[in-house]
Amino acid sequence: MERRDFLRSGVASTALATQRILGANDRVRVALIGAGGRGRGVTAYVAKVAGAEIAGVSDVYIPRREEAAAQFGPTAKPFADYRTILDSKDVDAVIIATPDHWHTPMTIEAVQAGKDVYCEKPVTHHLAEGERLIRAVDESKRIVATGTQQRSWGHYIEAKDRIQAGELGKVTFARCYWYQNYTRWKKLFENKKIDVDKLNWQQWLGAARKQPFDPIRYRYWRFFWDFGGGSFTDLMTHWIDVIQWFMESDQPILVQASGTTYTQDWLETPDTVTASMQFSEGYTVTYDGALMFGLEGGGIVFRGDKAMMTLNRQGFDIYPEGVKPAEATGRPEPTVHFRRGKNTDGHGTGENVTDWLACIRSGKTPNAHVRAGVTAAATSHWANKALRENRTVKL
Repeated sequence: MERRDFLRSGVASTALATQRILGANDRVRVALIGAGGRGRGVTAYVAKVAGAEIAGVSDVYIPRREEAAAQFGPTAKPFADYRTILDSKDVDAVIIATPDHWHTPMTIEAVQAGKDVYCEKPVTHHLAEGERLIRAVDESKRIVATGTQQRSWGHYIEAKDRIQAGELGKVTFARCYWYQNYTRWKKLFENKKIDVDKLNWQQWLGAARKQPFDPIRYRYWRFFWDFGGGSFTDLMTHWIDVIQWFMESDQPILVQASGTTYTQDWLETPDTVTASMQFSEGYTVTYDGALMFGLEGGGIVFRGDKAMMTLNRQGFDIYPEGVKPAEATGRPEPTVHFRRGKNTDGHGTGENVTDWLACIRSGKTPNAHVRAGVTAAATSHWANKALRENRTVKL
């Protein structure tokens, strides 16, 4: 079966993705695997949802494990080995917030153990993992959501509806970007020492290449090829997921990318990257990212033949064509100025976790379903392939 057909097939079947439909009074007992800052942040939203309980936490670093257990209360039992959680009959679902190289193996193990899963993005570390992951989820009939949380966020859903309704006209170009400051972050963490005697480094490495402990690789694993995929998988994945969702695309047909390091030479992956992706639906996407200056953060610009939309985690604006002179340096007043709800967080995770828990009860497909996670991650992997092989990738 062609990859595109494989990814499209069975999306509807995941609407019956659980054999256990929970009643309104049934608790969903959730455990966390990978108790770093992101993992604890995602899990904190579980505690806010009625009928959900945090039943355990697992991490290979004892201080993190103990901090998380204390944070989430007496029901959150600490476990040194995540497999103990998967074997437990007192756990219904797990949140996987480990380094990327663990995402697919752990998710497969979890669904085969009968657990529903919320896995952080990217759900895969390599292209080859995608079909294997989807097949395992389908066979298990578990509910699996991914950390591409914009799919559950109200103003992104509104923006998608407006683009699909034709408010921008024919969209042929989208630019996405994300800028962060790792120089500043490195300084913040330099004085926070890691007690190696309390870390199971070999278990943390898992199937990755064996290597001695390195505090930089442990803390900044996203930017080392053994454990992550740099800016494309860590950051672009969020935006390319939104674009492919809005434009109803499965994958690009051509990918070009380049990258280099100017300031963050302590990281393995490039600190400055660009990518260009063409899609068969008739549009092109570019991405640019850098890790030395964070102003503007991240966002997307959609350009149609009637209007332009700027979209980020604060909201979106739509600007009409023909109001300002051609190639004007300033924007006209927006025809639409839409901001996210006052009661939402700054990244949409709360809404995505709530949707996942609701789907565990109802058996419906999560907004950020596993196929969406695989397709978004795949585009980022294609960009890395083009970058690392210094060639244009044609699919």
